[in-house]
Amino acid sequence: MLFHTFAQVNPQFAFEMIKILLLIDYSSDYDRRLLRGLVRYSQEHGPWMFYRLPFYFIEMHGIEGVLEWTRKWRPDAIIGKLESNTIDFQKELNVPVVLLNFHWRSTRYSNLTGDYHNEGRIAAEFFKEKLYNEFAYFGFKDVVWSEERLEGFEREVRRCGGNFRSFMTPTVNDEMRHELAQWLRQLPKPVALFCCDDERALFVSETCKMSNISIPEEISLLGIDNDELMCSISDPPISSIPLLVEEGGYAMAKLIEQQILQSNITSFNLKVLPSKIIERCSTDRYNILDENVLKVVRYINENYMSELDTGKLLQLVPMSRRNLETKFRQTMGVSIYQYILGYRCDRLASLLTESDIVLADAAHMVGFNGYGNISRIFRKHKGLTPSEYRKKYRKT
Repeated sequence: MLFHTFAQVNPQFAFEMIKILLLIDYSSDYDRRLLRGLVRYSQEHGPWMFYRLPFYFIEMHGIEGVLEWTRKWRPDAIIGKLESNTIDFQKELNVPVVLLNFHWRSTRYSNLTGDYHNEGRIAAEFFKEKLYNEFAYFGFKDVVWSEERLEGFEREVRRCGGNFRSFMTPTVNDEMRHELAQWLRQLPKPVALFCCDDERALFVSETCKMSNISIPEEISLLGIDNDELMCSISDPPISSIPLLVEEGGYAMAKLIEQQILQSNITSFNLKVLPSKIIERCSTDRYNILDENVLKVVRYINENYMSELDTGKLLQLVPMSRRNLETKFRQTMGVSIYQYILGYRCDRLASLLTESDIVLADAAHMVGFNGYGNISRIFRKHKGLTPSEYRKKYRKT
């Protein structure tokens, strides 16, 4: 398959066409979004030519055949998945090579990688806000993106004092579904389950359905990639962490072009960043047994940006002020006022890392009316001042 993309061209390079060899599958939503980012950059900065070498060619001719064919076509860069380390394409061809680290992170080539540890932390924090004490992870063994998501998830769970279990397998197929079902049945309920990707989350959802395990009542299920097809065909639909893949493809194209035009091949690790969790029915549950406290918590979480006080919350439940405050503290471990402050700090933290909004405006957006004590309150809950937190966790 050969396709060209043209746009307005810098006159300095008007007669030069960048040629990119793609060793990428089209079957996954991730790969298609990545290609959209590449194509968008080429349309804005081209002309570029892409050629996708079919995988059957690799299977028929081996890695040596790929090298021989590539020498003839003479690409300016290679992007894709290389399952073999026997040949150094970058050294043999003197062109940039970017590896999509399907199983490992390359020490030889550049990598389009992910913020995997942070993705695991985000998943744990999401479930922590829903007050889960039992956590579990389902993923692949010896695959870098699955292993590091596991590490980030487990680390945050342990830090918060939660209980953790995992089910790691070298492959996922119908033959091991019985083993997975046994593991799911044995998990303490309710449990917060994070899967290494949406495909595995769908596999869990199907297995739960066949095993009469209820989602989200018994298992709160979260995937990652936000593959809308995978998430939507599940019953119930699966919540997921979106990844900014198209933006990653665009940024990768820019770095590749710089190396080509400057004739300077240096390795880089470019991270595809996570975005805000898309919630669907698979996580539509808080681990709160008391219905009155649950109603109050839901109201606070949905109206945190508004003025909140105990009098307003009392209108929601048939309880006296003292009974509500006592039951809330017994259930949540903090007072109503402390919970509101903590939830607003969580929302402020998200704004600080995902936007350039100045602190005063961000604080107002999440319900803090007075600016003077924000740094002190935020530091008490997060261990860092707002500026320190933004600097440490800013998504750049």
